Amino acid sequence: MSKRDYYVVLGVAKSASADEIKKGFRTKAKELHPDRNADNPDAEAQFKEANEAYDVLKDPEKKSAYDRYGHAAFEGGMGGGGRPGSGGGFQGQGDFASAFSDVFDDLFGDFMGGQRGGAGQRAARGSDLRYNLRISLEEAFAGLQKTINVPTSVACGECSGTGAESGAEPQMCPTCSGMGKVRAQQGFFTVERTCPTCQGMGQTIKNPCKTCHGAGRVEKDRSLSVNIPAGVETGTRIRLAGEGEAGMRGGPSGDLYIFIEVAEHALFDRESIHLHCRVPVSMTTASLGGDVEVPTIDGGRTRVKIPAGSQNGRQMRLRGKGMPALRGGGAGDMYIELGVETPVKLTSKQKELLKEFDALSEENNPESSSFFTKVKSFWDDMTG
Repeated sequence: MSKRDYYVVLGVAKSASADEIKKGFRTKAKELHPDRNADNPDAEAQFKEANEAYDVLKDPEKKSAYDRYGHAAFEGGMGGGGRPGSGGGFQGQGDFASAFSDVFDDLFGDFMGGQRGGAGQRAARGSDLRYNLRISLEEAFAGLQKTINVPTSVACGECSGTGAESGAEPQMCPTCSGMGKVRAQQGFFTVERTCPTCQGMGQTIKNPCKTCHGAGRVEKDRSLSVNIPAGVETGTRIRLAGEGEAGMRGGPSGDLYIFIEVAEHALFDRESIHLHCRVPVSMTTASLGGDVEVPTIDGGRTRVKIPAGSQNGRQMRLRGKGMPALRGGGAGDMYIELGVETPVKLTSKQKELLKEFDALSEENNPESSSFFTKVKSFWDDMTG
């Protein structure tokens, strides 16, 4: 049976770019994956065909030859064939597994940073650490310098973080030859695992340090001075680069992330950069008007004028009396909400005066008058 056109096999146009060719091959590779084609006896042959096509079209020189001469470019000594073409086909399951391993390398090599295997030769980076820090609203307003104690791993001073006894040098791992990973073939697949001898380090230590037992780090509490900027709020994350756990055997340290939690306040409720404060006022002050002294988050106080006839829930704004913006840009506002307080535990005299006042205040409650006018209209409509 004659070979199909390589572009047709991958489902791409002849003018396709290198990225489009790779994308077409990836689509075919996933489509023809053995796990998805247990009942398709032609899957293996189709996979070989797709791999053969991609092996040619991904190489600029082979692609140029194929575009000029077609399949004949790799037959009869015209050069460059490799696996595709006559004499270069797949022979049995072993070649198929090898090809699939090559496909795996090609598909996931970019994702792995182009460093499969050899990455194990580098010392392992330390873990990142998280520290939860609870502060008051006043501290969030002003900012602060705070010393925290962090339990972590630090480089071993006895071996300078190498994990080896003084004067000893780590040796290349004999199992993985310094790669940090070993491969084992399982059917169609080549499986890659962390080397069990060196745990992915690529090196072994013949004479481990007696203090850290070869780890290159020891457990220790550290005191750090942290600058908390003004304006932080719950959920703010501060990163201290290199202040996390020390790396294994001299590897780079991780980072320390401080997560801020701002405690609730007895007087103020926070909404982003704005503050809200509910201020109780007497019924008399709300009716006649007056002044009330309110606190501010900076510890100061300010007098607020209450207009006559103020209703419960009325808000007034104090510009610039809120929280500072975290990255500059001024400050928020403070909103005063009036809570008109109904008097309790009235004396007989007070009750008498209120009844007298009520009898004289029929025209002083416009909201009540409007409401009951609507109620009367509603009842009239219901009774027809």
